[in-house]
Amino acid sequence: MRRPRLPQLRGLRIRLVLAFTLVAAVTAATTGALTFREARTGVLQQSQDAVIQQLRTQVGHLAPGLAFPPDQAALARFAADVAGSEPSGTWRVLATYGRLSATSAAGDRFTELTPAVREAVGSSMATVFQRVAVGDRTALVVGMSVTFAEAHAKGAYTSGVHVFLTVPQTTERAYVDALVTAAERAAVPALTLAVLLALLAARGVLRPVRALRRATRSIAEGHLDTRLAVDGSDELADLSHTFNETAAALEKSVAELRGMEARARRFAADVSHELRTPLAAMSAVTDVLDEDAARLDPDTATAVRLISEETVKLARLVDDLMEISRFDAGAAVLHLDEIDLAESLRRTLDARAWTGLVECELPPPGALRGRVDPRRLDVVVANLVGNALRHGARPVALRLYDGGAPGAGSGGARLAVIEVLDSGPGIPEDVLPQVFERFYKSDAARTRTEGSGLGLAITAENVRVHGGTVRAANRPGGGAVFTVRLPLPAAESPREDPW
Repeated sequence: MRRPRLPQLRGLRIRLVLAFTLVAAVTAATTGALTFREARTGVLQQSQDAVIQQLRTQVGHLAPGLAFPPDQAALARFAADVAGSEPSGTWRVLATYGRLSATSAAGDRFTELTPAVREAVGSSMATVFQRVAVGDRTALVVGMSVTFAEAHAKGAYTSGVHVFLTVPQTTERAYVDALVTAAERAAVPALTLAVLLALLAARGVLRPVRALRRATRSIAEGHLDTRLAVDGSDELADLSHTFNETAAALEKSVAELRGMEARARRFAADVSHELRTPLAAMSAVTDVLDEDAARLDPDTATAVRLISEETVKLARLVDDLMEISRFDAGAAVLHLDEIDLAESLRRTLDARAWTGLVECELPPPGALRGRVDPRRLDVVVANLVGNALRHGARPVALRLYDGGAPGAGSGGARLAVIEVLDSGPGIPEDVLPQVFERFYKSDAARTRTEGSGLGLAITAENVRVHGGTVRAANRPGGGAVFTVRLPLPAAESPREDPW
């Protein structure tokens, strides 16, 4: 069973659209990801720098007023003063000195502070920061040491007071979420635009491809004058130009071949026609000579009989050439008649005195009737039986039986099967495909044959005009078998043969 085609999956248009969409999606995703990362980094960096700068400024401003060494109350005031410097009130501050610690809000456990930040602040004078996620919230934790400048030396020293600040990044997260939403919203128009561009590109690419497909199909149907319009100078235009050159060369070659074939057919028909008149005269002369051959001397009688035999062969060859020329010219037309096929086959054998040489397996009279051309059916059977008698071995059998209906769409026609079997050596396997070719000889050294070399070719042509088939094969037990299958139409108006 033939599998259904899936043009939706295999079409060039779909592949182009999918490719454009995929490229656009990957590009949009990559660009969006990079843009999002840079924008997110910029937003967070700006917020972080602002917080750190503000914390440094405030600590530097409040540190001189801090009593040293500070006590718990001083640390609490210091933490509250640092947190109060932020107008929005989002800062939470932790101040430590040794074992003492105080927060800007009483009871604040400052859970965002990690040991890593504590260690980093305790080991250096640099300001450190860390983003910490607590549940679904994100906070910025900043830590620094309170330093004092030395009076008589360059540099500074730590006071031992450490300040830790945590700021919720709600606003920054809102900015980041807005960026994500904007990127998602921009992806839909980008993909839509990519699909539209893909459709436009596919249309531009497929238009010449479709034209090429139509032109190729037209060439295949026999319209060799088909040409493509060449627009532009791209690869598709080069392809169209190449197609036109190929079509022109093909049209020229086919025209030359057709001309040569027509001349050859005409030549064979003319030669055959011109030979008929002298052959008729030669046949009349040889008939007279055959009657007097018994009164001639032996050498002359032998020559007369040889001339008579060759004249008969030449006349048969001319008749066969005339028949072949009708097929080549398309002038071989059927004259259908309702006949008893079995009786027609018996008459063919009786007319050639083959009745005693061929074993017949035919249906009873009237059992298998059909509309065929009686003359052409006679030629088919005579050629096949004669070929079996000449090149095969006895016994030769002729069978006829009803093959049933040839298949759907036959219009109710039956199928008649004719088989001719012999008991000879069979046909070599390499010869079977060529047995119905004209003048084909399986033995190249056999230059002379009793027949014209056109019998099986004429047989195949007669079967073909009936709409049937003929096949040659070897029997399993030895010998060759020729099988003819002829459809038997119920009715058809006879046509005149212009020949």
